[in-house]
Amino acid sequence: MDLTDTALAENPEIVADEFRKAMRRLTAAVSIIATREGATRYGIVATAVSSLCMTPPAILACINRASSIFDPLVRRKYFSVSLLQERQAALVPVFGGQSKHCDRFEHGAWADINDLPFLIDAQAALFCRLDGRLHYGSHEIVIGRVEAVEVAESISPLLWQDGAPAASRVL
Repeated sequence: MDLTDTALAENPEIVADEFRKAMRRLTAAVSIIATREGATRYGIVATAVSSLCMTPPAILACINRASSIFDPLVRRKYFSVSLLQERQAALVPVFGGQSKHCDRFEHGAWADINDLPFLIDAQAALFCRLDGRLHYGSHEIVIGRVEAVEVAESISPLLWQDGAPAASRVL
């Protein structure tokens, strides 16, 4: 690779396009972040979710501030993260914007713990209290202090790679 192959900071449009291409090469696990405010449930699909630390148990998630879940999550201060299984790939377009608000929750097997919706057949569900936020560009990094966890027996993560669902395999 030489400079002719490298996007230079002098042209932000080229950098953004090349950055988008680069990020499509980063395989990530798929989750659904959900909350409830009153009778309304909100949920989005997310690939920018990661463990933060074990003491205290915490995760971080990057959420677009323009997403339907952002304001309700900030006001409620509690949310769930359901880690999807391979067989739940059909939920990605639903929670990625094809349906609005509660219509999304007509897809999948949902239950509530402490008034937080979660997928009962997810690989795992994390129940979090909002414990910190960092604004950056169009998104906010939210820190969730994990207060409860449900874990399934099977390990079959749904992954996202190059703009499409993917599966993992043990090497």
